[in-house]
Amino acid sequence: MSERFGLPAAIFSVKCLLAAMLALFVAFSIGLERPYWAFLTSYIVAQPMAGAVISKAVFRAIGTLVGATFAVAVVPPLVNAPELLVLAMAGWLALCVFVSLLDRTPRSYMFVLAGYTACLIVFPDVDTPQTIFTVASLRVQEILIGIACGSLVHGVLLPGSITGALLARVETMLRDAERWSRDAIATSPIEGLDAERRRLAQDVTELHQMSIHLPYDTSRQAPRIRTVRALQDQLSLLLPLGAAVEDRLAQLTAANGGMVPASVEALIADVRAWLDSPPVDNAARAARAQALIDRCHAMEPALRAEMEWADMMRLSLFSRLATLIAAHRDCRDLADQMATHSRAPLTPRVAQLLAGRRDRALHRDYAGAARGAFGAFVTILVGSALWIGSGWKDGGGAVMLAGVFLALFAASDNPLAPLKGFMVGTLAATALGAVYGYVIMPRLDGFAMLAMAYAPALLVLGAMMASPTWAGIALPTLLGLGSPVLLSDRYVGAFASYANGAVAQLVGIWFAIVMTGLLQSAGVEGAIRRTVRAGWRDIASRATLMTPPDVRGWINRMLDRIALLAPRLAATRQDSGAPLYDALRDLRTGVAIGELRQVRIDLPPDQAASLGDVLDGVGSYYRTLDPAAPAPADGALLHDIDAAIGDLAAHPDAAVQRESVLGLVSLRRNLFPQAPGYRRIAA
Repeated sequence: MSERFGLPAAIFSVKCLLAAMLALFVAFSIGLERPYWAFLTSYIVAQPMAGAVISKAVFRAIGTLVGATFAVAVVPPLVNAPELLVLAMAGWLALCVFVSLLDRTPRSYMFVLAGYTACLIVFPDVDTPQTIFTVASLRVQEILIGIACGSLVHGVLLPGSITGALLARVETMLRDAERWSRDAIATSPIEGLDAERRRLAQDVTELHQMSIHLPYDTSRQAPRIRTVRALQDQLSLLLPLGAAVEDRLAQLTAANGGMVPASVEALIADVRAWLDSPPVDNAARAARAQALIDRCHAMEPALRAEMEWADMMRLSLFSRLATLIAAHRDCRDLADQMATHSRAPLTPRVAQLLAGRRDRALHRDYAGAARGAFGAFVTILVGSALWIGSGWKDGGGAVMLAGVFLALFAASDNPLAPLKGFMVGTLAATALGAVYGYVIMPRLDGFAMLAMAYAPALLVLGAMMASPTWAGIALPTLLGLGSPVLLSDRYVGAFASYANGAVAQLVGIWFAIVMTGLLQSAGVEGAIRRTVRAGWRDIASRATLMTPPDVRGWINRMLDRIALLAPRLAATRQDSGAPLYDALRDLRTGVAIGELRQVRIDLPPDQAASLGDVLDGVGSYYRTLDPAAPAPADGALLHDIDAAIGDLAAHPDAAVQRESVLGLVSLRRNLFPQAPGYRRIAA
């Protein structure tokens, strides 16, 4: 708690106060009727890092303009048909929520804002359609003032750098990854690997999210996004490679009577020592890595048609270990590239990595996005029907807020928790706003006194916003202090209007909670099932494609799913070990399928028949899996894998022979870990 409410939180709170007062001063100076939007927006865009503030400001500005444009376009032609207007607003909000849930990056805020900005403009002023353009333009001006003031203060006054935070986080990620690989390849099992696997998957996703803000960072040393993307790709390789080495080493040890051969133990010890203390100097690090890779290749058994299972396991072990070493070397080289001032690649290998793909494939939950969009759609429809039927004048505000809350928290697996926090904050805001509005503000004269009166409460609330625990209560409290009745172009002691607005806000939150409870029940369990099933569908479809495989894209998408599964499993208090291991197995299976698909594409059709049988069988198996009761793979598939090993291990092309054996051995170990070792099938 001391870290959250220490000096950084205090500085952040002071900057928030300055931005809010600057926004209010500008809004008052140019005579805007509702300056509270400028005040609130300055807090909404506030972030500790300058790059995040500016990027969020850009996204908010775009979303505001799009939402206002839609409001201006839809109200005049539909004002005399309220049913159609409600359908249009519900459909627009649902569309924006759907797109935002598919995006799953900080950019998604732009789509959410486009949806609820239209609600903020249309519902309170639907009775005066002739003023909709004026209202929309004023709202845009007020929000843009808040955006500009927040960006200016947070970007200029003691700006926090995304670059500095990113580089520090990357160093921590690399140390975590090196520790996990070091533990995974230990000759004696080490506890706690599951937690480190979860951390690595979440680190790769976090790195992607942070990189979205890089183009907006104020630091001149901000690394290029392509460098961050290349580092993500290399980090994503570590999980399947480390798990494969761990498995092969365990098999080799078991086959050797529980003892690790001395030569293997010496190699593993040297690799672990290199991972424990990788040289800082790039050239020295690369030289040691290459020496270890050469030792791995030298210890690989010779490929031959009559190769025994033990030799295949050795080949797989040393090949995967060499690739793991190279991936860790590349991670360190890319981290050095991120920290350098030069745009030129540090090494030829870095140049190769930077020439690769720039985007990152993420998991997209279309069913979950449709569910969230449907919830927003139904909430607007039902809320509007109740509002119109009751004849409550301020009911539009309740419907507006319900739509806003459904849009804001649609991405949450459990939106009830933040909504309840908003309810608590709104109750506190109602009481605090009443004290300010009808005890303190009647005694104020001028902007300076207003700023001094607001400062104590805003400083406390700004510090609370710096804490993830308290931000959900601080923001709705700020909404109460920024009530349109309190912060307007002139003070009006309209307690009835204030009370009606407060009741409308509470009703809107309560209605959002009710609708969320009705429409989002069992959301976490359903998300877990959809995530697992999506991985299986991908494997099934990838197995039978005849296009070049995108192994990096598959690994990134599957790591993203693992990162999504871990907190959801924890939230449901399930044993995360088995489901996470299954996801890791599926990740490795997809990698093996990619390797085998490439071999199948390179081979003439008559030489790829056995491999085609294996891939078709894998596709059929994953296509029929049931998340509620996943069945083990059929023995016929094991027979097909062994037949393909026997067929392709005798192939005259050494490259085909090697890649086939490596891919088929991996597939066999992933799908049939308890099966006895491979034996050549007699012709």
